[in-house]
Amino acid sequence: MTLDQQLLPVISEQPYPLLFATISGAHLYGFPSPDSDFDLRGSHILPVSEVVGLEPGRETIEVSEIRDRLEIDLVSHDIKKFFSLLLKKNGYVLEQLYSPLVVFTTPEHEELKVIAKGCITRYHVHHYFGFAQTQWRLFEKDRRVKPLLYIYRVLLTGIYLMQTGILEANLVHLNEVFKLPYIPDLIARKLEGVEKSVLEDADIAFHHEEFERLRGELEAAFESSTLPEAPSAKAELNELLVRLRMGSFG
Repeated sequence: MTLDQQLLPVISEQPYPLLFATISGAHLYGFPSPDSDFDLRGSHILPVSEVVGLEPGRETIEVSEIRDRLEIDLVSHDIKKFFSLLLKKNGYVLEQLYSPLVVFTTPEHEELKVIAKGCITRYHVHHYFGFAQTQWRLFEKDRRVKPLLYIYRVLLTGIYLMQTGILEANLVHLNEVFKLPYIPDLIARKLEGVEKSVLEDADIAFHHEEFERLRGELEAAFESSTLPEAPSAKAELNELLVRLRMGSFG
């Protein structure tokens, strides 16, 4: 049974039509452990009757289950919430939208990816600063390889986004540009171990220096970035939202 055959039933069982569903998390970032779960992320379309009625529809759907020994975690937001998050400089939803690991798509998904380029601003940098800081605290606490890889992934994603306007979430691909010599070994250890593998021999001082150095590079990339100050896609998102909503059932 292929991966798609295992994941598609979860998609087909959702109560509302989906705009898209992609894989996020460690599989998107390029360093899944053998026991990593599959993080499905997407957006669904509530029918008009559940938007205007007294009984609101499910703005967010969350499903966690094990199917055929595969741990699946699905989170889907209604299109209005998802589009609103795009306008709030939320790096998570951008990464979900542009994930190349597509499980379910529609023509409007492709349309949204074009429109959402107008949602990318210089101030997405704050998402990556905050994410990296949180992961550093986790790494300091338990020395696990996963948060350490997340630190490097988010800092490099942020730098690359500020420099190019392109959202690249895969650490393997990012390191083809940044060429950090220690990244391949860290990824190999994550790929070979369990999800909560600990780096007993971690050089904390070295990684802290690299953390601070890359934070500095992210700050510099922000200062010199030519990305816009504010999103410009609100009108186009609104038009797509109305069109999708009016075309939904119910």
